[in-house]
Amino acid sequence: DETQPGKSGEIVPLDAYSLASRLSFFLWDSGPDDFVLDAAASGDILSGRGRAKVVNYMLDSPYLEKGMRAFFDDWMEFNRFDSLAKDAMEYPMVSGVTLTDAREQTLRTVIDHLLVKEQDYRDLFTTRTTFVSRHLALIYGVPTKGDEWMEYEFPQGSPREGLLTQVSFLATHAHPARSSPTLRGKALREVFLCQHVPPAPPNVDFSKLNDAPPDSTARERLDIHATNPSCAGCHKIMDPMGLALENFDGAGLYRETEKGGSAIDTSGSLDGVAFNDIHGLNTALRNHPNLPSCLVSRL
Repeated sequence: DETQPGKSGEIVPLDAYSLASRLSFFLWDSGPDDFVLDAAASGDILSGRGRAKVVNYMLDSPYLEKGMRAFFDDWMEFNRFDSLAKDAMEYPMVSGVTLTDAREQTLRTVIDHLLVKEQDYRDLFTTRTTFVSRHLALIYGVPTKGDEWMEYEFPQGSPREGLLTQVSFLATHAHPARSSPTLRGKALREVFLCQHVPPAPPNVDFSKLNDAPPDSTARERLDIHATNPSCAGCHKIMDPMGLALENFDGAGLYRETEKGGSAIDTSGSLDGVAFNDIHGLNTALRNHPNLPSCLVSRL
């Protein structure tokens, strides 16, 4: 886009310095350097060939990683980590350092996958390759070597695959002391598919939910919302995906059963694509037509 609205509403071309600034903040999350400013001063940046030279230079720069980190950090709502905390009694293995490392893990995974290995963006939701720190190793149950970050590939068949099973997503979209299929399903819809989920209606009647037996499963409690017409519509598009993530508690630790000992049912569907487990959800999301278009829209 090389134009901007003029004072009277007409479309006017960007000057060379405005174009240089927009490209720089878009790709680097910082201002232009001498090379880009020189291209603006000479006017080269306004020609197709000159602009391509500048863009290729910027894509080859180490500053590109800074820009990509800033984009994904913002898009994935990682500012939530600034105030995120987990109940120490419920999750004694999770500290502030653990959560800081969780944020860094996802950003390292993204940069390695897209910039270093130049792989398909969609495969971020099915890849088993990531990076693990000593603190995260306790959560993931994997061995580490000292205090350094290490690249790690979860074995075939592991429930850990893709961004949705990383602590950053699981812990951010959950309550301090428990998981939340609804929050996770809502985030999946809004963050990665750019689909709007309407806010909850006012004065929701929680009496039936409060009267549910203490050993009710998460799926049984959410099914109660299906009896309320004002809640059912939204929960139908959020809960099936969130329930597929119920093998991970509110801090992202893996579990086979709920607190009451009930086995966790992770089956569901995503916009007509049925799945039985987290692998099925990740594959359905990876192949969803909105996934790549949402990325472009967010950019």
